[in-house]
Amino acid sequence: MRTATHHPLITAPCNLWPGPRPTSSPVLPSGSRRPRRGALVVRAAVVVEQEAKTKISLVRIGTRGSPLALAQAYETRDKLMASHSELAEEGAIDIVIIKTTGDKVLDQPLADIGGKGLFTKEIDEALLEGRIDIAVHSMKDVPTYLPAGTILPCNLPREDVRDAFICLTVKSLAELPAGSVIGTASLRRQSQILYRYPSLKVVNFRGNVQTRLKKLNEGEVQATLLALAGLKRLNMTENVTAILSVEEMLPAIAQGAIGIACRSNDDKMATYIASLNHDDTRLAVACERAFLETLDGSCRTPIAGYAHRDSDGNCVLRCLVASPDGTRVLETSRKGLYALDDMVAMGKDAGKELLSKAGPARYESSQHLENFLAVFVDFCDRENQKEKSTKAGRDRLRGGLQDVTSLPWKLCKVHHGQWLPRSACCA
Repeated sequence: MRTATHHPLITAPCNLWPGPRPTSSPVLPSGSRRPRRGALVVRAAVVVEQEAKTKISLVRIGTRGSPLALAQAYETRDKLMASHSELAEEGAIDIVIIKTTGDKVLDQPLADIGGKGLFTKEIDEALLEGRIDIAVHSMKDVPTYLPAGTILPCNLPREDVRDAFICLTVKSLAELPAGSVIGTASLRRQSQILYRYPSLKVVNFRGNVQTRLKKLNEGEVQATLLALAGLKRLNMTENVTAILSVEEMLPAIAQGAIGIACRSNDDKMATYIASLNHDDTRLAVACERAFLETLDGSCRTPIAGYAHRDSDGNCVLRCLVASPDGTRVLETSRKGLYALDDMVAMGKDAGKELLSKAGPARYESSQHLENFLAVFVDFCDRENQKEKSTKAGRDRLRGGLQDVTSLPWKLCKVHHGQWLPRSACCA
């Protein structure tokens, strides 16, 4: 008799042969052969695999692969599952990781490798090509002009907009000794730090949150600034030395907000994600991005802005534009109704004011012209006009660019505010 044994899923002992052990093999039909045990296992595995492959996800979420980006994608997934019963089933939502240019190039400042769109371009391409159904972005990374064929109908509730100061030796920026090195990849942070503390030194500091904290611990820099929203989403606030008020450090446009995009012709996905929209956040982001759009800002331009609802229910908007070295900082503010049209108008009006105050001098440095040339050539390359761009672009810029009305309209619309006065472009 076979001895009793335990199976991990059975609590009481059992015999593998429940009755008397057969004395001979069972009789098979004439001409048939006993199936091999291994063959049965293989066939079963194949059936399971085929069933898994036939189960198609209802929603494919595209995201970057950083821990913070994944945390935002999982937050989106959880909200979709809670709001739509059909999406709560196992396998209904799939998360697709997409590597962006900003993830691949980590040894250069953001401004030197293209500015806005560095963390969204490849994800938007996957969306348009049908490889994903929705795209989850940090709104501060989203260019002011969305790719044709896409819409962004949803902002999740905004996290804390403030920046966190992180240092192993002192408790505030003001306590750092002259010459101390602060690491940041943000020109917005750099300009505001140098404006208030010109004796400090700021260096380029790229990488995800964990990488930057590791570099800080290894002594590459004395301090760094990170978005408090990201630290909260990653449950890493124990690393915070101090939280900077918005008066000390005005946030990036749309900092702390998550945006969810889909194809403009995909009504089903638009309905799914629109149900998650947080209206107060969406209006505040629209106000700030209207300001940004008026300035045609990017990662090459130190721009900050924050719109919020005050205790009376009104919208208060604070805006800033600066030179990267912090020698010049221009600020303005607006107050009005917390309603879309009013808030967009406030953002645009604030942008026009600061654009006028900044004047042409903001764009006259030779370095800015070189940057403009690089973007111009790159744009024309993508439009299969490399020869024309080289001849028309280089000659005109080297000769002193006064009138750019003959340049491609799209280029002027997207890029001229970074280096050229609006009066010289798209008039």
